[in-house]
Amino acid sequence: MQYRSTRGQSEPVDFVGALLNGLAPDGGLYMPESFPRFSADQWRALRGKPYAELAFEVMRPFVAGSPTDDALRSILHKAYTGFGHPAVTPLVQLGPNRWVLEQFHGPTLAFKDVAMQVLGRLLDHVLEQQERRLTLIGATSGDTGSAAIEAVRGRDRCSICILHPHGRTSEVQRRQMTTVAEPNVLNLAVEGSFDDCQALVKAMFADTAFRDDVPLSGVNSINWARVLPQTVYYAAAALALGGPDRPVRFVVPSGNFGNVLAGWIAKQMGVPIERLIVASNRNDILTRALNTGRHDLGEVHQTFSPSMDIQVSSNFERLLYELYQRDGNAVRNLMQGLKTDQRFEIAPDALAMAHRAFSAYRVDEHQTLQTIGEVARTCNGYLVDPHTAVGVHAADQHDAALASGQIEGDADTPTVVLATAHPAKFPDAVEKASGVRPPLPAHLADLYDRPERFDIVPNALENVESAIRNRFGAPRQ
Repeated sequence: MQYRSTRGQSEPVDFVGALLNGLAPDGGLYMPESFPRFSADQWRALRGKPYAELAFEVMRPFVAGSPTDDALRSILHKAYTGFGHPAVTPLVQLGPNRWVLEQFHGPTLAFKDVAMQVLGRLLDHVLEQQERRLTLIGATSGDTGSAAIEAVRGRDRCSICILHPHGRTSEVQRRQMTTVAEPNVLNLAVEGSFDDCQALVKAMFADTAFRDDVPLSGVNSINWARVLPQTVYYAAAALALGGPDRPVRFVVPSGNFGNVLAGWIAKQMGVPIERLIVASNRNDILTRALNTGRHDLGEVHQTFSPSMDIQVSSNFERLLYELYQRDGNAVRNLMQGLKTDQRFEIAPDALAMAHRAFSAYRVDEHQTLQTIGEVARTCNGYLVDPHTAVGVHAADQHDAALASGQIEGDADTPTVVLATAHPAKFPDAVEKASGVRPPLPAHLADLYDRPERFDIVPNALENVESAIRNRFGAPRQ
């Protein structure tokens, strides 16, 4: 399996190349040259498989023998051994044809663990074989950072630096990152937004002199190896609900678009996904782009669901690559328009293709809190975090559109809302909405007592690079 850049100006690489490079040299994101498609019989044969075994079967065609089958199987089994539920991502029924897929049973209580625990072990395996070291760079609006740090803390061949927007994550999210004491971990609080952090990460990859000092790879979902493991839980949920003989609808709270993109890839592989519903908070650039075709950057607003407080969704570029029939020149022009004019417009044919797969809804702050309270009242005290609440309310909006005839679809199709984070990661919002303060699990019970370690830096590339070079890199000659 070869991987090509969405911008069409870099040489193709294999899976290991995509894993280690993170971002392509031309600034694009790697995409596989094709998507393997499983037959209905192949999917039926995977029903009831343990999660790690299902992950092996789904991911194996993309890896193509490097790592070997034995190594990949071992990596996946070790990755999911520490999850707090044997199903890894269990389904919980909220009502007729309405489910949530709990993705928060990993060590940092967020869906990012499902991929990060795999990514960390993949990197360790490959770097050991090649006798190399890397520094992983990532930007986080909340959950990516802690999941990435947990995946590589204390490892011999990886260091990690996570940039987070100073004062714009929940306290639990911040402390999960900043209370890790291992010397291969560096936390930088950037005086800016998540989009600023993400721009700094991309700028570091483009700075060849800096990369000579500090060999880099990406840990955000710009890295293909972050997206690939996320396809597995779509298959697991669909098979559990009757797939491939029954379609399923998924609702995905989305900021950087990686999670919902993984669902689109699963659909290309033959998972019976009737529709993917993108749920946005007040920062609704994805909803506006998918509904109107106009992608116009706006101000980033702080919300109760900070992991979605984003205006530049990196993984949307991967979808654009597919919508534009893998035309790297077209994607490069769109990204240049975003850089220079802070906007671009999706061509009518490409937008029509998107509309066949996606719906998108915006959920405001009042609706988010209202939904947390309503779910608690009507579902025997079940608590959802604010991101999941955005998804639940988007599902309600979609159901209303179906009932009114505004859109076509079968109202009896099971709808699965991705529960992307544990409610205890956002205790203030959950308590405000439900009257119940969710406690942290036992392994994090002392989180508020642990000392924090992070540096506050200006939103400037030279300051960030200096901090990383001082910790991990050789001095520049």
